[in-house]
Amino acid sequence: MVPSGPPAPGPQLVRADSPVLIIGTERSGSNLLRLVLNSHPHITVPHPPHFMHYFASLAPAYGDLRRDRNRRALVRDAQRLLRRHIHPWEHPIDEERVFAQAGPSVFGVVAAFYEEYRRAEGKPRWGCKSTFTVHHVAEVLAEYPRARFIWLVRDPRDVAASAKRSVFNHFHPYRTALLWSRQQELAAAALARHGPEVVHLLRYEDLVADPEPVLRRLCEFLDEPFEPAMLAHHRSPAAQRTARLSQSWHNTDRPINTDSVGRHLRGLSPTESRQVVLAAGPMMRRLGYATEAEDGAARPPSMARVRVHDLALRLRNELRSMRNDRNYRRRLVRDATVAWVRVRRRSGWALRNRAHRKTVPDRGAAAVAAPHVHNRRESS
Repeated sequence: MVPSGPPAPGPQLVRADSPVLIIGTERSGSNLLRLVLNSHPHITVPHPPHFMHYFASLAPAYGDLRRDRNRRALVRDAQRLLRRHIHPWEHPIDEERVFAQAGPSVFGVVAAFYEEYRRAEGKPRWGCKSTFTVHHVAEVLAEYPRARFIWLVRDPRDVAASAKRSVFNHFHPYRTALLWSRQQELAAAALARHGPEVVHLLRYEDLVADPEPVLRRLCEFLDEPFEPAMLAHHRSPAAQRTARLSQSWHNTDRPINTDSVGRHLRGLSPTESRQVVLAAGPMMRRLGYATEAEDGAARPPSMARVRVHDLALRLRNELRSMRNDRNYRRRLVRDATVAWVRVRRRSGWALRNRAHRKTVPDRGAAAVAAPHVHNRRESS
């Protein structure tokens, strides 16, 4: 018999009804928006360990998450990642409480971590700024039908100029633009499917140019009152702490401003700007970004040269991070932890599959052995 999922939460474990998730592409202003939302008295948005980004592809390796053993293994690995997070959470998270309320899916486990953080903060609603969640909208809505998504979009030329000097992304502008285009397509599809009541399009350029009316509209979408504290996010302890940890986040303790709009004019070469438009032009025009200055007969760059240039940029950024970032060592430990978890889980999965193939060599044998195979899967 398949064990049931975790017990229904008691009164002290009441869940948030409508979490807020920022989707899109990294380097689009998501840290700014995270801290603005976190300044609202009803919403808490911790810096994300990117649980879905690291664990969603590993879901088959954990097996059926309705089984306590498998779900506990995922909770344990997620807790291991959280302890090595490059931006440590302000509150310790109790692994047993997470396990007790985690749903039988990867996002069900992720949500349990955020629910624990929300309770520690004493706020009714939590948010997540891991823009990679654009790949997992369906999983979120399966767990929280009333979840709300903020599709944060920024000119991909500025995204590429920012990514070029960051340690968290693709580095070459052409690769950044290809990723940007794919992720905006996913967000656009989510908006088309679920409608503006579920997905709210917010342009970074509009937010920084005229923040108060943009944030008032955002609060209307979230069914929350506008709070003036959202415009003073930079004075919060969370913003001050983030700015100190990494050069990639150094602007988070500054008031909302337009300084980074048009960053590509000084951060990208004309060739790089044309490459971004070549990769992302159709979606840029769809979202209202002018491309005429870079339109032309540009050809796709050699991907071999792009990868070499990407590696050179990464080495440069790593050296800069080593000198300047307070969380540099934590990032190395985090990456090593993710690699270790992936190798361990995938190798275990491969061994189980190999054993299964030996037990069931052909269709006839599979038919005879079916009850035994079923029992083996039950105990995995």
